[in-house]
Amino acid sequence: MLDFLIEFFTDYGYIAVFGILILCGFGLPVPEDITLVSGGVISGLDLANPHFMVAVGMAGVLIGDSTMFLLGRIFGYRIQRIRTFRKILSPRRFSLIQRKFKQYGLGLLFVARFLPGLRSPIYLVAGMSRRISFITFILMDGLAAIISVPVWIYLGFFFANNLDLLMEYVGDVQKAIYLGIGLLFAIIGIIYLKKKFHGRLNAIGAENADSDAKTEDKTEDNVTLKDDSTALNSSTKTRAKSADKS
Repeated sequence: MLDFLIEFFTDYGYIAVFGILILCGFGLPVPEDITLVSGGVISGLDLANPHFMVAVGMAGVLIGDSTMFLLGRIFGYRIQRIRTFRKILSPRRFSLIQRKFKQYGLGLLFVARFLPGLRSPIYLVAGMSRRISFITFILMDGLAAIISVPVWIYLGFFFANNLDLLMEYVGDVQKAIYLGIGLLFAIIGIIYLKKKFHGRLNAIGAENADSDAKTEDKTEDNVTLKDDSTALNSSTKTRAKSADKS
């Protein structure tokens, strides 16, 4: 794949990189990281400017991702009736992504950039939900792209003359990214469970407080009732004594 992309990009330059990245956003089965690395390689071979290649890469990934988000936003759940998108977003995958959004929120948008195969479905669901504004989407996706795009392009740029070593480093970076994602999910999961646990404790505390308050109210009512009863008896006795004297 790397050799093919390098040859293709050598012939057609920036336009080819830009086009492939947009198609990657539509779910094209071409690894986005290898596409960016290939763009970096032709820059390292003095066939392109690496800094301009970063700009082209950023534009390609953001436009591709935004297109998927906006398609979900415009068509909503009707998009699942289209065969092409039904393959990308199966009912099972749709349910899974919805659950993950409830659990991880906007963090899932950030992490999606590093999840090949799930990126496009996640962006579609984000648009379909209508709970996330386009500006928020661009900010989260852009933040992730600022990290990933330069890393892959400059990695290809610096190791353009040694493709075997380059692929070893690509594998190492991928492992590091997945490890980082795993740690991030673990941290978010711990925070989520901690909040849920504290929320449950607060709810139990509130229930106990209400129960205690009701008990105190009943006690006060009983005391008041006894006082009223005592006062009534005293009044009755007083009237009775007065009647006897009369």
